[in-house]
Amino acid sequence: MNINAAPQIIGRSSQDITPGYMSGFGNSFETEALPGALPIGRNSPQRAAYGLYAEQLSGSPFTAPRGANERSWLYRIRPSVKHSGRFAKAEMGLWRSAPCFEHDLPIAQLRWDPPPMPQEKLTFLQGVRTMTTAGDVNTQAGMATHLYLITESMVDQHFYNADGEMMFVPQQGSLRLVTEFGVISIEPAEIAVIPRGVKFRVELVDGPARGYLCENYGGAFTLPERGPIGANCLANSRDFLTPVAAYEDKDTPTELYVKWGGQMFMTKLPHSPIDVVAWHGNYAPYKYDLRTYSPVGAIGFDHPDPSIFTVLTSPSETAGTANIDFVIFPERWMVAENTFRPPWYHMNIMSEFMGLIYGVYDAKPQGFVPGGASLHNMMLPHGPDREAFDHASNGELKPVKLTGTMAFMFETRYPQRVTDYAANSGLLQDDYADCWNGLEKRFDPNRP
Repeated sequence: MNINAAPQIIGRSSQDITPGYMSGFGNSFETEALPGALPIGRNSPQRAAYGLYAEQLSGSPFTAPRGANERSWLYRIRPSVKHSGRFAKAEMGLWRSAPCFEHDLPIAQLRWDPPPMPQEKLTFLQGVRTMTTAGDVNTQAGMATHLYLITESMVDQHFYNADGEMMFVPQQGSLRLVTEFGVISIEPAEIAVIPRGVKFRVELVDGPARGYLCENYGGAFTLPERGPIGANCLANSRDFLTPVAAYEDKDTPTELYVKWGGQMFMTKLPHSPIDVVAWHGNYAPYKYDLRTYSPVGAIGFDHPDPSIFTVLTSPSETAGTANIDFVIFPERWMVAENTFRPPWYHMNIMSEFMGLIYGVYDAKPQGFVPGGASLHNMMLPHGPDREAFDHASNGELKPVKLTGTMAFMFETRYPQRVTDYAANSGLLQDDYADCWNGLEKRFDPNRP
């Protein structure tokens, strides 16, 4: 097996794929693992260097506006038609796609304990457990939220998702994503996004791994508009990292799995599909360190909307209404005067799936633990529990820094349907709604 990677646009090769990255969000990148592999001044030369094949991967229609047009040119050992074959239906396991109505759980505010790490051998494909689905995978609208539990690396197995892009949010253990564009390594507090159609495999780095996965059926994640915030803060473009070219020249049998139309298919190949020697374009996987997010907030009074914590957004056809927003609640200072500082009580047109990577979430200090999750569907009320309310109502309003915490939210305009796994896995907290029982009547018309 010949494994090569370039630590820069034109650089030396290495027998170990040590991840190298290029900086920027949505940039048009170019990278090659062998000098001269990338054509200059054209995309499809009559004869590509090194006997490579030129191939375009499009993430948008050809006629999409320039700002929304996504495509990359790949120069690979074999074209993707040679990474295809006679497909057979494959087992989906606990992976589900919208629309999914397999469990008719009454509407409620829901919360789950973290799943224990299983003892059996599970690769990424075997370890996905769908929690909720929303929208319709066949109309390219909506999303699904999953947990992943991985105890074994994918070996001689590869995968791509034709239904949507995937955001990995590790909570325990690091992952190494070997993609046809290059190698991405992520750890808890980092995320990675793999666009639809990109082939990859998932390997473990430091033992079993657990985390969250968002499958985005709709428009690709992009940076939100900052509006009056201006040109800086929130997630800055320079902190997003895209891998440099890396390839495998490996002629041994492998299996390629494809998720398409909510179903799984598999074909057998005599060689690795990770064979892109050079590429250029703006359609590529990337990673981001959530700890580089620069939060903004209230420095006078009142509590701003949680939209100020949006890292990435998947837009819909309605301006200002997201197919998905990816929102985080990181370390930050709380300084607002005469203000109830935790998230206020509210009902929302959006549906909110939350996870906790580490630490304590300030609105739910009890019961919401790292690796767990909660769901507050559209127009179901939610807010701080009794302990958080009492602390926020009576505490001294001096500057306080929230440290050692990282929570996140996948928020969508669609109602999220709970899967049978989410309802019956034993992780569902039957007493979650009891956290508001202690909020007694405090009204006194004689005391302002």
